[in-house]
Amino acid sequence: MRTLAFDGRMGASGDMILGALLDAGADPAVLHPIERAIDVTFDIDERVTQGIEATDVQVHHDDHEHRHDAEGGGPHRSYHEVLDVLDELDLVEQAAETAAGIFELLAEAEAAVHGTDIDDIHFHEVGADDAIVDVTGSVALLHSLDVDHVVTGPLATGDGTVETSHGVYPIPPPAVVEIAARADLTIQGGPVTGELLTPTGAAVLGGLASTVDALPPIDLASVGYGTGTRTYESRPNVLRVFLGNTTGELRREEIRVLETNVDDVTPEVLGGLQDSLLEAGARDISITPLTMKKSRPGHLVRVVVDPADETRLARRLARETGTLGVRSAPTSHRWVANRDIVEVTLTLDGATYDCRVKVATDDAGDILDRSAEYDDAAAIARATDRPVKAVMQLAERASSE
Repeated sequence: MRTLAFDGRMGASGDMILGALLDAGADPAVLHPIERAIDVTFDIDERVTQGIEATDVQVHHDDHEHRHDAEGGGPHRSYHEVLDVLDELDLVEQAAETAAGIFELLAEAEAAVHGTDIDDIHFHEVGADDAIVDVTGSVALLHSLDVDHVVTGPLATGDGTVETSHGVYPIPPPAVVEIAARADLTIQGGPVTGELLTPTGAAVLGGLASTVDALPPIDLASVGYGTGTRTYESRPNVLRVFLGNTTGELRREEIRVLETNVDDVTPEVLGGLQDSLLEAGARDISITPLTMKKSRPGHLVRVVVDPADETRLARRLARETGTLGVRSAPTSHRWVANRDIVEVTLTLDGATYDCRVKVATDDAGDILDRSAEYDDAAAIARATDRPVKAVMQLAERASSE
C-alpha cells in the first residue's frame, strides 16, 4: 500500500505542508490552475535551515490589495463564499470534496469556539485567499502523489501565547484545540516557545490523514522537508514526510456520515429503520439514546454511506423518520479490513450443516478476525438443540482448519 506519513514533531502550517509534499515528489504543475483562478504565484525555492535543505513555498498575490496583513491577508469571506471559490477551481472531484471537507472542519471549529452557527462564520486568517491556496494546493499535490493511505503522528503545538484577531491566547489556541478534537488528532506541547501548529495546518492534516501513535514501517521511496518562516536556535523548523510502501495495513474506504436527532419516532419505526436503510444501500447504521432539550429522551441516528449515495439516503432518512434536518458529519474515509466469506461444513449428530464464516484480513493477508454468520449458526443451533455461541465457535474453528 502506497503510504504518506507526516512527521509533525515541529508542528505544521499550510506552507510547510505544501513544501514537504513538493519535496517528496508531488507535481508542481497541479498548482497552475489555482494560480490562474486566484491570481497568485507560488514561489518555490530550496532553503537550508539548521543544516537541513528543505523546500520553501511563498505565495505571492498578484493583486496588491490581497497582500498579507495582521489579520492573515486577503479578503474576509463567509464559509459559503469559500465554497463558491472552491467550485471555481479546476480540481478533480475527489480533491474538491476533500478541500470542502477541510473548510467545513475549519468553519465548525470556529463556530464552536465563538458560540455561533456555521452560516454566520466569517473567516479571518483561515478563510482569506492565502488559506484557500494552502488548502487547495495541499490537496492537489497530495492527489498527484497517488497515495492509498495518509497518516500523521502526534503534532507539536509549541508553547507560550499567540496573538490572534480576537486577542492573546495560550498555545495551542482554541481553534486548533477544537479542530484536533473534531479530527481526532493527537497534539502535544513544546518542544519550543512559539506557535508551531496553525489552524490551517491542523485542519489540512485532520482532513487528509488518520492519526497513529508511531510512524508505520515504510519501504521508503522518498522523503520530503517543508520549511516554515520562523527560525529556532535549537531545532530546524521543518515538517517531514515519508513516502513509500507499507504492508499489513487496512484498506481506505471513502464514506460520508449522516446524522439526525429525533425525539418523536416510535420504537417500531426505529426498529425497522436499520433494515430499511441497509436495503437502500447504507453501509452501516447505529442508533444511540440521548437526552435532548427540555430533558426529553431521544435518539441519535448515525448512518455511514457511500459518497455517491449521500443525497439519496439523506432524503430516505428524512422520509423514514420525519426529521426536519440531516447533518453530514465531516468524515471523509474509514479504514476497513478486507472481508471474505467462506463456507464450512459441520457434522453434528451424524448430520451435516453448512455455515458461512466472515474472515477479515489486512492487505498482507494476515487474518484479523473470524466471525460465523449468526443466522446460519442460529438455524443449526435450533436443529441440533445446541447454544448458538457453541455452534459459532465450531464454525470459526473449522474455517481456520
